[in-house]
Amino acid sequence: MIIRQMTINDYEEVLSLWERTPGIGISEADTRDNMYRFLQRNPCLNMVCQMDNRIVGTILCGSDGRRGYIYHTAVEREYRLRGIALELVKEVLKRLRVLGIDKCHLFVFADNKVGQDFWKAVGWQRRDDLLIFSKRSGES
Repeated sequence: MIIRQMTINDYEEVLSLWERTPGIGISEADTRDNMYRFLQRNPCLNMVCQMDNRIVGTILCGSDGRRGYIYHTAVEREYRLRGIALELVKEVLKRLRVLGIDKCHLFVFADNKVGQDFWKAVGWQRRDDLLIFSKRSGES
């Protein structure tokens, strides 16, 4: 297992994994150009796991300088239950600490039971005291 920093050269393989993973929502934010900007802004916080000469796991994380935010964590179905996602999470949290960021939040769709079960199993706490509101910046 090799865990390394994600680069834009990984884009097609990573996007393909996300598209095949139930519970991962792909949006306009995930285009190649937008991912390039995201990786430039958060150069050390996005990781892939390689096994058998292919990408089998990913974690997409960003920071606003105060908090970390995990967006897409995915592992190929046939590679699950090997600790890959947990190792990706540990690496990202370690890198956030190096940046002086001591808290990280993540986003899971309400109907993604597999994702919710994973995060609970590895010690993350569901928050019921917050709601997320969204709006596109081009709307008035």
